[in-house]
Amino acid sequence: MHLNADFSQRAVIRPDDYRWVDSPMPGVERMMLDRIGDEVARATSLVRYAPNSTFSPHVHGGGEEFLVLEGVFADEHRSYPAGTYVRNPIGTKHSPRIGDTGCIIFVKLHQFAADDQSPIVINTCDGEWSAGERPGIEIQHLHSFGKEHVALVRLAPNTVLKTHTHDAGEEVFVFEGSFHDEHGAYPAGTWIRQPDQSKHTPFTRDEGALLYVKIGHLPSAAGA
Repeated sequence: MHLNADFSQRAVIRPDDYRWVDSPMPGVERMMLDRIGDEVARATSLVRYAPNSTFSPHVHGGGEEFLVLEGVFADEHRSYPAGTYVRNPIGTKHSPRIGDTGCIIFVKLHQFAADDQSPIVINTCDGEWSAGERPGIEIQHLHSFGKEHVALVRLAPNTVLKTHTHDAGEEVFVFEGSFHDEHGAYPAGTWIRQPDQSKHTPFTRDEGALLYVKIGHLPSAAGA
């Protein structure tokens, strides 16, 4: 399967575009955002677990990164409430076991550099925020490795960011509020992937926004 597999192209999926499909496990559904491969794939997805559902034990052959959007995700190691950011390096394994609340996670698979081996668990609800480069912007740094940087970005209502170029791309998931730029409006639940060397001028309106942002991880326009 190839879905939004051309990383030189901009991709946007809003909640109205969601099409949930069953996974191989009962009670577990996926909304695929991008994918290269079949059941084992380089993939970015939303995964929705029904209450008291499970997923079979599996090894993270290319690493796993996820953010818990709703409910509580759990495995044999611990529970991860909404707002938890997790990185499971290449070669780790677990058996998801979901409780009475069910959950939804935003998850990225098979996208780790081979030597990016730091396990990370951050409850972002208790995380530290730092001031951004201009008023109205706060940042909670989650992970950096090489050119790749991952953070939560909180934008106050009616904040305008400067026009900027995405060196090695940018990926955004709108966690809360609504995000905007000259290309359109992106309500909570929207996923945006901007290719290398694209640019825009983002802003918020009265509701502000909370964003997951990953930069520096997509192929360059020259293929480097």
